[in-house]
Amino acid sequence: MDRISLHNFNVRDFSEMLASCKGDVYMITPEGDRLNLKSKLCQIIGFTALIQGGQIAEAKFECSEPEDEAKLYRFNLFGDTRG
Repeated sequence: MDRISLHNFNVRDFSEMLASCKGDVYMITPEGDRLNLKSKLCQIIGFTALIQGGQIAEAKFECSEPEDEAKLYRFNLFGDTRG
C-alpha cells in the first residue's frame, strides 16, 4: 500500500468519495495511528484533529484496494467525488 498525501480538501466532498470506496481507507495520524475511515466514528476523530478553517490542511491515507487509491489521487488532483 502506498501512502497518499492530500492537501486542502473539503471534508464533505471527501466523505462522499469515501462512501464510494469498496475497500478500507485508513488515515495515518502524525503519531502513526491508522484510523479506518469506513467507520463514521473514526472519521470524526481523525478529521477533528486535522481540520483548520473548515479544510483539512494535510493528511496521509492508505487504501486496501488499488481502485480506491486511484479515487483518492483523482480527488486530490481534480476534486472528483464521483468515484
